[in-house]
Amino acid sequence: MAAPNDGRQADRQTVHLAQRLVALADTLDDEFDIRDLLNRVVSECVDLLAVEAAAVIVFGPERNHQVVASSDEATRAMATLQLHRHAGPCIDAFLTGEPIAIDDLAELDRAVPGLRTALEAAGYSRMYAVPLRLRDDTIGALSLFKAGPALSDSGLRLAQAVADVTTIAILQERRLSRASILAEQLQTALSTRVVIERAIGVLAEHGGIEMGTAFDALRDYARSHRVKLTHVAHLIVTRELDASRLVEPPHS
Repeated sequence: MAAPNDGRQADRQTVHLAQRLVALADTLDDEFDIRDLLNRVVSECVDLLAVEAAAVIVFGPERNHQVVASSDEATRAMATLQLHRHAGPCIDAFLTGEPIAIDDLAELDRAVPGLRTALEAAGYSRMYAVPLRLRDDTIGALSLFKAGPALSDSGLRLAQAVADVTTIAILQERRLSRASILAEQLQTALSTRVVIERAIGVLAEHGGIEMGTAFDALRDYARSHRVKLTHVAHLIVTRELDASRLVEPPHS
């Protein structure tokens, strides 16, 4: 039977781990820096999971994969080697959506030549990879490097929880980025339309013509001179192009 103190110690550790995960999730506001967050994830993995190093890999289309955070250059190199070979625990975790545990480095000899040597040179005897996933969407892998005893089942579950928070952060950053681009595009479209409308008004007033006729004159001039409609409109509004070049003033 476990001693009461052991139970209290386990409870304190559980609370501590929960607090660290909540602290990570709490950084996901509208202005968070994804690079800073990913570097923090790597540091938290070392503290929470008692591993020596960690790396975060994000997979893009057409094998446009990146090591977006790592404990050090040696760790980055070992993660990058898997990307170049398109093989290894990180690739397997990404493709299967399941955690991969390598407790015998000999398993790596055939799949990723050179990775075992690099791991042993860095002093690591074990390697783990957990998928960065949200429901059916897997976007990368969290790679863990260990020199001591194997991770426990609870340790792997905690690693997956950290990976899940990381996935949400990356997807949130992508959503905000897309929203920012869309807002910029909408603003550009609106500004463009305003300039065109003003130019049409100038031409309509100058020529005493209908707005539709003024637009036709603006469009025809742009086409005949092979320039953008917006550019011609800007020249008309700023008076850099005489409206008489496009429409004749009414005869008195």
